[in-house]
Amino acid sequence: MVRTHIGNITALSVDAVVNAANSDLWMGSGVAGAIKRKGGDIIEQEAMAQGPIKPGEAVITSAGALSAKHVVHCAGMSPGKPATYDSVKSSVREALRLATENELTSIAFPAIGAGVGGLSKEQSAKAVVEAIEDHSTSASSLKEVILASLGPEVNGAFEGALKITGAGM
Repeated sequence: MVRTHIGNITALSVDAVVNAANSDLWMGSGVAGAIKRKGGDIIEQEAMAQGPIKPGEAVITSAGALSAKHVVHCAGMSPGKPATYDSVKSSVREALRLATENELTSIAFPAIGAGVGGLSKEQSAKAVVEAIEDHSTSASSLKEVILASLGPEVNGAFEGALKITGAGM
């Protein structure tokens, strides 16, 4: 089941929250900064020990002090460069693969590549939702996918993308 949620992704009790990461995996502002502030430096240390990675790839770490059990770091861009639709979609596919490999049942995604990444909220939502739709045809341990946003604008973009693809309906 795919659903939307308005609220802070760091407060969700899921198996994994997704970090909108850069390919060097250091955690600066936006979603990454919020995850690091609430979960602790250990998340960034574990991520950076696995990097750098290419845009479009993902890695999984512990979640430090978060309610979640893991953080999946989706690299939608290189540091200082814009995110692309393809790199966001690819990183979400990788996150879903990692979730299945680790037998996770729930995961929460933000609008990867929006904000500092430069993609519009609609482009980000479409890339995320299309990757989820692609994954839904494969065997997966996931039972719940949450599309998390801080406000109604991004939530509306997620809902619009869900209506177009039919994912989660």
